[in-house]
Amino acid sequence: MPEIVVVGSSNTDMVVKTPRFPEPGETILGGDFFMFPGGKGANQAVAAARLGGKLSFICCVGDDIFGQNAIEGYKKEGINMDGALIVNGEPSGVALITVNAEGENEIVVASGANNLLSKKHLEGASQLLQKADIILTQLETPIPVIGYLASYCRENSQKLIINPAPAQELSDDILKELYLITPNETETRILTGIEVVDESSASRACEALFLKGVKNVLITMGSRGAFFMNSEVHFTAKVQKVDAIDTTAAGDVFNGALAVCLAQNMTWKESIEFANKAAALSVTKMGAQTSAPYLNEII
Repeated sequence: MPEIVVVGSSNTDMVVKTPRFPEPGETILGGDFFMFPGGKGANQAVAAARLGGKLSFICCVGDDIFGQNAIEGYKKEGINMDGALIVNGEPSGVALITVNAEGENEIVVASGANNLLSKKHLEGASQLLQKADIILTQLETPIPVIGYLASYCRENSQKLIINPAPAQELSDDILKELYLITPNETETRILTGIEVVDESSASRACEALFLKGVKNVLITMGSRGAFFMNSEVHFTAKVQKVDAIDTTAAGDVFNGALAVCLAQNMTWKESIEFANKAAALSVTKMGAQTSAPYLNEII
């Protein structure tokens, strides 16, 4: 079975539902409180595992109860955790999430031990990386680690996918090594300076990323679907309309599902359409990893 390695963050999500987001300086009374396993890296790994992928997850957690529970949870999902580093005396990552009545969210992350993931740790996990058909990462991972992965994949002719979230700039040295980048509209604007409002502007943004060396670009555009472009083809994959309850991990589920399909050599169109279905299902449930669908829910 093709192997996927996710390198990234592990958090515990603390979620409060509220009718609306508070204004600066305002206190409002919220509703239900939930605590879920989260972190963009972990969300993507769990989503991919539930959809039939063979997963290894390289991450860094503290030696607190959050970290211990997280590692055990990933193992129960069938994820290989040989690449996990547990750091004594450090807090595990946490995310404070507010979800409004429309299912939209606002998130603040305290990265904790996630910030200690390093090149040295990845070098120690080289056996996992060597076996990977797809390596997937995100920007809750320290940038020096991203740089190391880019160099590693170039030297070993491996496919690196970056989901550039949370939004920040990436150097050309990293971009030129990417097999695929999957920004949303905001992330695309930060990377290219181009505001994506339709297919034409999405195409221009893709061209800008091609000039930096990226081979394939997939821009997620919310309810308008996902725009894909490379040197051979371009198209928009539409999304189905659903009643959203919580959009917290939709992008992570999308990327995890996409990695599974690409590892299995499905076409770009098949892969993106499948990922859209998985992401649409995820927003109909509360939580991050808890919202990731299983394969039998999609096919």
